Amino acid sequence: MGGRYEEWASRFDGATVWTLSAPQGSVHPVLPDGCMDLLWIDGRLLVAGPDTHAGTSPAGTGGQYAGIRFAPGTAPALLGVPAHELRDRRVALADLWPGALVRLLTERLAEAPDAAAALEAVALRRAAGTPPPDPLMRSVAAQLGGGRSVADTALAVGLGARQLHRRSLEAFGYGPKTLARVLRLQRALALVRSGKPYAEAAVEAGCTDQAHLAREMRDLAGTTLTAYLTPPR
Repeated sequence: MGGRYEEWASRFDGATVWTLSAPQGSVHPVLPDGCMDLLWIDGRLLVAGPDTHAGTSPAGTGGQYAGIRFAPGTAPALLGVPAHELRDRRVALADLWPGALVRLLTERLAEAPDAAAALEAVALRRAAGTPPPDPLMRSVAAQLGGGRSVADTALAVGLGARQLHRRSLEAFGYGPKTLARVLRLQRALALVRSGKPYAEAAVEAGCTDQAHLAREMRDLAGTTLTAYLTPPR
């Protein structure tokens, strides 16, 4: 993989600020996680929509990158666009916000001694003037992230299947079943990183067995657990 990645909790509720220092030619796999990111890359402000499959970060040319990763369901209100319109896309912030504003923000980021802190400040200022995220959908994300079934989650939040699907598209970019799969895979990866054997991590995360986890890894990440988690030589 190469490069140095660091992250820390943001002052924006539920978000994570991160930085990446990447040498030229490095590859940084990005797995679906239900999140959306505001990015500062090569002097440009970009938005990364929710992914349904693995991709790579645009770090092939090397350099310093910064981002703020918003928890599932929290970015659409801030950005002013339904999540499904950005699914599997990377778009310029100027396509979503007024061009004059984005030019001003770009100038500030370019001059900032700490791009990550400046990017976080952009999100915090924007949040102060926009409606808060839908608390019901944040509850949906929390319950699915904790391993609750889609049916039980719908019942708990008082939404029918069609309502839950429609509102999930707006909040997360895809339906609740896809979000549940993505978050289950992330739970399994976290358990494996903590030292759990693959089979135990699979069952604890909510898969039926290790073979089920292997299929999910192939479908969503396009690789195997071993290949993804083995450091490059």
